[in-house]
Amino acid sequence: MEEHGTSVTTAVHRLVAEQVARAGGWLPFDRFMALALYAPGLGYYANLSRKFGTHPGTGSDFVTAPEMSPLFGRALAAQVREALDRTETDEVWEFGAGSGALAGELLLELGSRVRRFTIVELSASLRERQQEALGPFAERVQWVNELPESMRGVVIGNEVLDAMPVKLLARTNYVWHERGVSVADGRLAWKDVLTHLRPPVEPAGQHDYVTEIHHQAEAFIRTIADRLKAGAAFFIDYGFPEAEYYHEQRSTGTLMCHHGHMADPDPLAAPGQKDITSHVNFTSIAVAAQEAGLATLGYATQGRFLVNCGIGPLMEASGLKEQIAAQRLVAEHEMGELFKVIAFHHGPFWDAVGFREGDRTYTL
Repeated sequence: MEEHGTSVTTAVHRLVAEQVARAGGWLPFDRFMALALYAPGLGYYANLSRKFGTHPGTGSDFVTAPEMSPLFGRALAAQVREALDRTETDEVWEFGAGSGALAGELLLELGSRVRRFTIVELSASLRERQQEALGPFAERVQWVNELPESMRGVVIGNEVLDAMPVKLLARTNYVWHERGVSVADGRLAWKDVLTHLRPPVEPAGQHDYVTEIHHQAEAFIRTIADRLKAGAAFFIDYGFPEAEYYHEQRSTGTLMCHHGHMADPDPLAAPGQKDITSHVNFTSIAVAAQEAGLATLGYATQGRFLVNCGIGPLMEASGLKEQIAAQRLVAEHEMGELFKVIAFHHGPFWDAVGFREGDRTYTL
């Protein structure tokens, strides 16, 4: 495994260096991030590393809520069922289905209410893992590489937006630069260039400041709005509303890498071997949806959303080990507060079960 990781990093490094040379010596960070994560056969999500798992002994790098506890999917199913009923649709679309654990729980809970479950997955290795996990539901599941021109149904994206390439901005000596990647002495290195780009909110103070802007995630949301003719969309991820995202004290940004269940802030080291993420600016996501014709259905912490969807009774009916695992999903000091759920819809507004208490849409 270690030799495989080293060879992948060497190949990704070579690919990035070639792209830097073609671009005249400087590559925007979003372009680097796209290569490091998605370059065919080499990028982190395109190679054969395991990625998802509950602990380092599995050879994985991180765990997401569906792997942590099946109660995540079972609680979410209550909201998906309601959304299917309210929008009079019968199809679910999941983006980046990971290990397939969430899809499996939704299909099990929703039964015949879901006529077809479509997974949009770019990673061939993850698609194989999902196909194995979802074998019992094979007659209702299909995989696609891209969206059709028209969609109807409920869209789900768990930890999808955070993995979309971001641009990096750095304010140095009161002047904004775009931070990108160059090659120095054969090694990948940071390089800043002057830019007209600005964060949507100017951080207070005059100190140096590094942050991200999310053009690709916003474009993705606009595409969903354009293609989704009837239905609703739910995205679960970690992040903040704009006022918190660009707070003056968040001066080093939110960019983070994950490998072997350890976090580090250096995406230029070992590219291809680790995940690269940034927190989500939920305000910019909501604005992009609204401008493209999707209304906001609700916005809440993951903990409040799951409680609204009935995870409490599910925990009470489970054993102690399962209760402990599920508690991490709702506890404020674990995933309950940092992770948020934001939802959009076409058609008449309804009082969605996941947002009936603790809706924070007003903070966007």
